[in-house]
Amino acid sequence: MARQDNRDRDERDSEFVDKLVHINRVAKVVKGGRRFGFAALVVVGDQKGRVGFGHGKAREVPEAIRKATEAAKRTMIRVPLREGRTLHHDVEGRHGAGKVLLRAAPAGTGIIAGGPMRAVFETLGVQDVVAKSLGSSNPYNMVRATFAALTKEDSPRSVAARRGLKVSVLQARRRDNNDDVAPAAAEA
Repeated sequence: MARQDNRDRDERDSEFVDKLVHINRVAKVVKGGRRFGFAALVVVGDQKGRVGFGHGKAREVPEAIRKATEAAKRTMIRVPLREGRTLHHDVEGRHGAGKVLLRAAPAGTGIIAGGPMRAVFETLGVQDVVAKSLGSSNPYNMVRATFAALTKEDSPRSVAARRGLKVSVLQARRRDNNDDVAPAAAEA
């Protein structure tokens, strides 16, 4: 029975893609010299709209990465994607001094994002997005700010359910508003 559980766990783990974002080496000075420890920041996702991040600390790098990966799998969030390739709308996220701006992009744009944010989008399964880090370049703050932004992301279906409307009515209103704005811009 235990062997079956291990096989199921291995199959479930194989569906996830994990990316190492950052490793931090810290030293503790003791009588005999320095003792080194390692902290790892890992992002895990299924490339279909689920993503999580984790932080692990240990005396060896592989152990720190393993701990971070397990922590990331425990804290996964689901993000609604438009056509499975981009975000539904532009959104900002903050964590501490880290501030990020995420923008939906047309097909073929690719992932235009730096370092830690790129890892989040690649594991999330986003193909087209434009992102900008406006605050801290600390990888921990950037990843947390990106997750704060992604948790604000809403799909038209969830907005329609919240307002008690049909999705088609919501989309029609959006199109009508865009049509009203376009002629006014042309006249000015």
